[in-house]
Amino acid sequence: MSALADGDVVKILFSENPGVVVQVKDVKRVTSILGEAGIEYSYLGRPHEERNLTISVGGDVLTFDIDHLRDVWYKTSYLLDCKQSGAQKAKERYENYKNQPLNIRLPQGFTGKLSDYGLSLRRDKQTGVRAAIIREKGVNGDREMAYSLFLAGFDVKDVHMTDLISGRETLEDVNMIVFCGGFSNSDVLGSAKGWAGAFLYNEKAKKALDNFYARPDTMSLGICNGCQLMVELGLVYPEHAERPRMLHNDSHKFESIYLTMEIPQNESIMLGSLAGSRLGVWVAHGEGKFSLPYAESEYNIVGKFGYEGYPANPNGSKYNVAGICSKNGRHLAMMPHLERAIFPWQCGSYPADHKNDEITPWVVSLVNARKWIEANKK
Repeated sequence: MSALADGDVVKILFSENPGVVVQVKDVKRVTSILGEAGIEYSYLGRPHEERNLTISVGGDVLTFDIDHLRDVWYKTSYLLDCKQSGAQKAKERYENYKNQPLNIRLPQGFTGKLSDYGLSLRRDKQTGVRAAIIREKGVNGDREMAYSLFLAGFDVKDVHMTDLISGRETLEDVNMIVFCGGFSNSDVLGSAKGWAGAFLYNEKAKKALDNFYARPDTMSLGICNGCQLMVELGLVYPEHAERPRMLHNDSHKFESIYLTMEIPQNESIMLGSLAGSRLGVWVAHGEGKFSLPYAESEYNIVGKFGYEGYPANPNGSKYNVAGICSKNGRHLAMMPHLERAIFPWQCGSYPADHKNDEITPWVVSLVNARKWIEANKK
């Protein structure tokens, strides 16, 4: 408080005294509560629409251009990017970071209420719709995905690659499998290369996988490392002579960012009902660039990054693709982590007019999968 008392602007702006800045709606009520509790406080100011910060100290008025200061603050990151990603990508990020705002558009009619989708945070009974989480050494998204599936109404079991290799598990009793995100085998041979080898070069594991995909009542989902695995194994477009590949990000580094994914019209069981929406989601990968050898019309594209330029498209994928699906709509591979954004509080941004939502639309995609299996399982 001494800095405020003597009116020294530098001391005020660079004060290191511990404190909390809180934005409130009812100032009078809050200050009354703080006063009664003996908590010292200062009224700092109010927000406004102009992109500037105005500070009044005594008779002095200082005005700061927020956009300019953000560029100044970002300059050191840009210089570091030049060394990590090269001048071109560093410049793209520096120029685009403020021109690619999150623009979230929830599906029409989405209520965000668990009960409207027949869901509950607590469930004691089984539904009879079984899903398996497929794990390999180094994956780290299995628990979030298992809970997401459970929330959507699946009975979830854990299946490690050693279970498939030994024959302890055959996948005959499940209708959906999910390959989770992470860094299988530390990705030392390339993303999901070692994981793919565990299927290709082990007779029992390969037979279990082949039999699962030969059934007409099954679905699969690959997220991040799991997406890379599905692409590596050719599980999405086995009919193509030249198959998709996953390449290193154009930035030459690991990208972790909260961004928007646009869901176009598509023939996916999981995401078809969400077409036309733009959803916030996390990405975290180093080899997420889709290399697609054919024309865009040859692919069932279920997700595109919200903007074409970097960093909103964090990897440089062709056609701005974030996810692809098989022609029959059953087998989906996407780089963004939907399981990390099933609740609004997990999201980096969420629409203010849906502040009371209990779940995000990503849960609906898993509910769609469960309902399809209920209607089609043998």
